[in-house]
Amino acid sequence: MKFKSIVLLFFFLGTCLFSQSIIDAQKAYNKGISLKNSDQDSAIVFFNKSYDLYIESKDTIKAVEALFQKAFVYETTAKYAKSYDALWKALLLMDNINNDATKSVVYHRLGRIYSYYKRENKSIEFLKKSLELQKNIVGINNSSKANLTSYHYSIAATYRELNKPELGKKYLDSAYTYFDKQKSLTPKPYLDFEKAIYLSKKGKGEESIKIMEEIYPWFQKNTPSYMVLFFKYWGDAYLSLKNLEKSEEYYLKSLDISQKYKSHIDFTPLVYEKLSDVYLLKKDYLKAFRNLNKAKELDAQFFDSRSPENKSLLEIKDDYRIEKERQAKIIQQQYLKQLEQEEKITDLKNTLLIGSIISLLIIGLLFFNYLKTKHKSEKELIRKTKQIEIEKTKELLELKNKELAASALQLIEKDEFLKDLKAKVREGGDKLKVHELNKVLRSVSVNNNKNWEEFRARFIEVNKDFYDQIFEKFPKLSQGDQKICALIKLNFSSKEMARLLGISVESVHTVRHRIRKKMNLPRSVNLEDYINSL
Repeated sequence: MKFKSIVLLFFFLGTCLFSQSIIDAQKAYNKGISLKNSDQDSAIVFFNKSYDLYIESKDTIKAVEALFQKAFVYETTAKYAKSYDALWKALLLMDNINNDATKSVVYHRLGRIYSYYKRENKSIEFLKKSLELQKNIVGINNSSKANLTSYHYSIAATYRELNKPELGKKYLDSAYTYFDKQKSLTPKPYLDFEKAIYLSKKGKGEESIKIMEEIYPWFQKNTPSYMVLFFKYWGDAYLSLKNLEKSEEYYLKSLDISQKYKSHIDFTPLVYEKLSDVYLLKKDYLKAFRNLNKAKELDAQFFDSRSPENKSLLEIKDDYRIEKERQAKIIQQQYLKQLEQEEKITDLKNTLLIGSIISLLIIGLLFFNYLKTKHKSEKELIRKTKQIEIEKTKELLELKNKELAASALQLIEKDEFLKDLKAKVREGGDKLKVHELNKVLRSVSVNNNKNWEEFRARFIEVNKDFYDQIFEKFPKLSQGDQKICALIKLNFSSKEMARLLGISVESVHTVRHRIRKKMNLPRSVNLEDYINSL
């Protein structure tokens, strides 16, 4: 009884400690969120603390969120290499969980980082991966398409930064289409801000300024550190209208906000470059020169591969891959240790194990060969059966064509007999009545035509494919032409054709010549060979 009480006590204490760890992790995380726009260094400390506590509590999703927030802070302070490492570390953790929503967010941030270095292909690749994951989530969960607003907006902003505003405009239009005031994570002022930038780039400075004046109070209240970008593009709009005083004022405001909040400092080179343009137009060449130098200095610091801040990023140190390799080495080492322990097993067991493996391999090989031989035999049997069927079909066709030829020859003999009969009847015309004589002659002609039609029907039945091809390829052939083609198919000579059709051999030659013309056959092609090939 006492033992059970002690176990329950330890279980209760463990549960309390676990719950307290979760509470402490959440407190650290919330503190980091509250400081990320004002005191970035302290925010990083709290996010690191919350990450460690979440890992200790085995809350992987929350640990990934802490890494994501840390990456975001590093990104806003232009420490892209550290942001990059944090994001890949998050992806490594997500290998063990199935959460496309979180993975989509990480892909999204990686795409943005690549865009800062003009790595267009990589940037768009990750951003589109992120968008596709979100589309899948919407389709599977049947959730609101308003969730797609943020992802279309990010691709629009990226294309704008890559100086491809028209491509960006297409995605911005999609963002507006999916936007829902209650459900979209990206507030509408961000979309309006992107629209104002697009108008400024298209030479519509006044429309751009009007939009910025409308959304300015919202940004000032909700995201004061974002005013670094807001004032810069506001200055661009005034510069497009040649209002040098106003553009200078807003560029300086942008630099002041960046210094005050220590935010978007990677953006300041663009501001100094614009200030240089303003002073150049004012013909204040000294200030223009100083600002241009400052822009180059900061640009080198934030984006040059020689900068210590960026060296690790531009070398693309893939921590995700490195960690995978490290884990593989650990697994390999563990396996080697296991093998060392298994050396204590007796030689007999090892021999039996190897013997079993070899036996299984031999059985498997024999079974594989059996299946292979069986398959080959079945395939050969099918081939031979098919060949026999083809040969039988050919033989049957030849037999029927021989029967047709014999039938045709009988028709020839019959026609000759009837001709003789006609001649004899005419010779004895004085002994017969005229109307009876004509009746007999008409009957002979009718029977002759019927015999030919029966022959033609039987020929078509036996050689259907032949007639189908003749009709399809040469629709202009007359019935007389088709008769000659059928008789050529049966290997009749011109003389036999003349006797069967009741015409002269010269007429047969004439019809054959007409058929060659209708078939457009060159002299080098033999008519008999061509017809027999059909």
